[in-house]
Amino acid sequence: MRKFGLIGFPLGHSFSKKYFTEKFARENRSDCGFELYEFPHVENFRAVIEQEKELEGLSVTIPYKEQIIPYLDALDPACERIGAVNCIRIREGKKTGFNTDYLGFKQSLTTWLGDTIPNALVLGTGGASKAVQQALRDLNVSFLLVSRSKQGEQLTYQDLKENTTWMQDYPLLINATPLGTFPQVEGMPELPLEQMDNRHLVYDLVYNPARTRLMQECVSRGGRVKNGQDMLELQAEAAWKIWNKA
Repeated sequence: MRKFGLIGFPLGHSFSKKYFTEKFARENRSDCGFELYEFPHVENFRAVIEQEKELEGLSVTIPYKEQIIPYLDALDPACERIGAVNCIRIREGKKTGFNTDYLGFKQSLTTWLGDTIPNALVLGTGGASKAVQQALRDLNVSFLLVSRSKQGEQLTYQDLKENTTWMQDYPLLINATPLGTFPQVEGMPELPLEQMDNRHLVYDLVYNPARTRLMQECVSRGGRVKNGQDMLELQAEAAWKIWNKA
């Protein structure tokens, strides 16, 4: 049996097992299985690798996209530039990190908005955010980072409240935080909603629920929204190719 899986904590929100189980059934791959490996500390990764000798590949979700790097033997060069891992290939005991979030987000964004992508505010600074940032750089899209605390040139949500210029000049809002994910569906980044109008676009990487509170707030003001469902599927297919590449 060829084994694959997902590591992270918690994993109650994840669609990965369902996605790959259905994919394997659809493609008559009875020799493949996909499991969830939920553990509270990244050090537990070693035990999973030792116990699951048949593992060929793993997807990585929050909070381990950056924490997992020291536990790997190598990084794909593109992944090294991004600084976050969401896909691990295991071959002859060697664990190599890749980033397919980058590929999924970039393709999804350009399919949605085409060549006219406005300036963006990227909400959050974690592993998913790093993939988003690299994709925006490669698409020549100007962006600013927003987080709860001040670090370097990053904006805070308080900055957005105090200066309306940022929301006006950067109308694409990309939620790269887990806020709003099931079951905490009322959560959302602390944006000044009074500044949001029909010029705004929200790309929420959250895919469960299909329409987050942030997306609902944008739609109610006449804006356009997109969730992370097709990004999930695109990155999953990219991971599958990596796991099977000769």
